[in-house]
Amino acid sequence: MEPDDEFRQGAAHAKEILRAAAEHDIPSLKKCLDAYAFENCESVDVQDPDTGFSPLHAAISGCRTITPSGSLQSGKTTVATNDTQASSSELTNGTQTRGVETVQYLLENGAIWNQLNNRDETPGCLARRLGFEQLYQMMVDAGVRAEVLLNRLDGYEELQDEEENEDEDPATDGAPSETSADPQISVVEVGQVTSKAYLSSTLSLTVDKLLDEQQNGVMMEWERGIMQQSADAILGEAGLKVLNVGFGMGIIDTYIQQHPNKPAEHHIIEAHPDVLADMQKKGWSEMPGLTIHAGKWQDVLPQLVAEGETFDAIYFDTFAESYGQFREFVSENVIGLLTPSGKWSFFNGMGADRQISYDVYQKVVEMDMFESGFDVEWTEIALPPLEKAWEGVRRKYWDIEKYRLPLCKFMD
Repeated sequence: MEPDDEFRQGAAHAKEILRAAAEHDIPSLKKCLDAYAFENCESVDVQDPDTGFSPLHAAISGCRTITPSGSLQSGKTTVATNDTQASSSELTNGTQTRGVETVQYLLENGAIWNQLNNRDETPGCLARRLGFEQLYQMMVDAGVRAEVLLNRLDGYEELQDEEENEDEDPATDGAPSETSADPQISVVEVGQVTSKAYLSSTLSLTVDKLLDEQQNGVMMEWERGIMQQSADAILGEAGLKVLNVGFGMGIIDTYIQQHPNKPAEHHIIEAHPDVLADMQKKGWSEMPGLTIHAGKWQDVLPQLVAEGETFDAIYFDTFAESYGQFREFVSENVIGLLTPSGKWSFFNGMGADRQISYDVYQKVVEMDMFESGFDVEWTEIALPPLEKAWEGVRRKYWDIEKYRLPLCKFMD
């Protein structure tokens, strides 16, 4: 077969798959997935060249079927392509049920939960925009399953790396690479920026932002309200012993120092030499009751544990680290550092560049917290408009309306 003929045949097969998904015709969809193969992707993940719709997008959009007059109805009518908002309650039970069944079938056959269409929407983003809450929650759950599996595999691969490096020269660092990242989800860890690259970069600090030399936002002024409420959450009484991991612009540490419930001891861990120099210049090292630990938390915290140090309140806000490193902090460090009645929190920016990613990671965090013996309570905080905040910043790492503040403590 000539290349042009192969291309046309592949396009026709893709169109057939997408049509079957949009019409919730599972028998036809099964035949297509079994019969057709594609060079660059799995048949369950083909995309329409004009819209970027995958079968999951098509199945979700197919729940919003319209008549020529524009009213909603069930059945195999033309899939809506406009932006009309439609709530699930407006759909007939038949349409909604077939949509759920089709989405479930696609997920069971390996469809990618966060594949993007030409509007930069995942299937879950589309379901949320159209008001299909049940379908949206299905996509969130699919994302959670994928992330939990990937995080577990990531841990297994790190274990393998350590075993393979046992015979290396003792002078060679055999630790897992800091470039490992969670491939399925966008987390607020600045893409390809690694901890090692960040710590060797030159920072620029202005009145409203701290940037690395690639103009990535390390910390920004718009986070001030979050930091104030986080300090309020962990400082339930005066005279506590407090630890903050990651100084940045010093916003939460300023609130801790000025808080009505002023702590008896205030410890700060900071690794970046530019930040440490700025702290020295501004007199932080001379403040009474304050101790600065210069270095990475991965090095400092085990030493504090070995010395028997414990804290009544802990806050965690680092930059350019993977979710696996956060999980390590939770499972291997907080347990040994937090007093039995203590409270701790962290900057909850994981997956915050789109709502579905944020919702997925809330559930992943809850699972890992439970596994490590912690309860977590969430408080939603409305954020001000942030459009102007990103001027001069390389990447918009926050694109959702509400922040969820976590407050963690040991289970009863």
